[in-house]
Amino acid sequence: MTDSLLAVRGLSKHFISGNETVPVIEKLSFTLGQGQSLALTGRSGSGKSTLLNLLCGLEWPDAGTIVMQGQVFDAGRARVRGTTEAWSALRRQHIGVVFQEANLMPALSLLDNVRFRARLAGRDPKNSEDWLTRLDISELAGRYPDQVSGGQRQRAALAMVFAMEPALILADEPTGSLDRHTSDEVIRELFSLQVRYGCSLVLATHDAELADSCQHHLDLGHLSGV
Repeated sequence: MTDSLLAVRGLSKHFISGNETVPVIEKLSFTLGQGQSLALTGRSGSGKSTLLNLLCGLEWPDAGTIVMQGQVFDAGRARVRGTTEAWSALRRQHIGVVFQEANLMPALSLLDNVRFRARLAGRDPKNSEDWLTRLDISELAGRYPDQVSGGQRQRAALAMVFAMEPALILADEPTGSLDRHTSDEVIRELFSLQVRYGCSLVLATHDAELADSCQHHLDLGHLSGV
């Protein structure tokens, strides 16, 4: 466990539907090393998005333990003072999240979105424009999110993530709303930058070919029994 960036042990999560308790994730365990990639697959409702939310502290497990960069988050200590703050600090400084729809601030230009995310993580924002250049959208730096295409917004979202120099990237169907050509370009950039800068990646996807591009594969539909 000490050699892993991320270690999950006996993780379980349930939701209440009416009078029923619905298990989504049951006794899940895995480890992920620095620089490794993991694909999460399974049909809708199998727990992919839920697991990503658990891995960044937006939801809390009913049972089990998550160890992230040596910090231990145990389900039994969810209400212990400082736990929420610790997760918040990890999300702000070390965990980059890429959603299906680019999560950009509409009142900021693409460049200012990247600068803002870098500052939030405590990084120097001076390289923000370089990230837009690497993702081939530098000419759009001064435009606002509603003035560019979906693929360009998603590239800006990737620039935001890499500008924060994360240890871990969580990507939830990051190309689900894009056409195939744009999707292929965005994914190619994601994997290229992830490998080049040594980030770990957890990628939720319905795309079997995309899942095969990751080093490891976890079928949550199979494991959870959903």
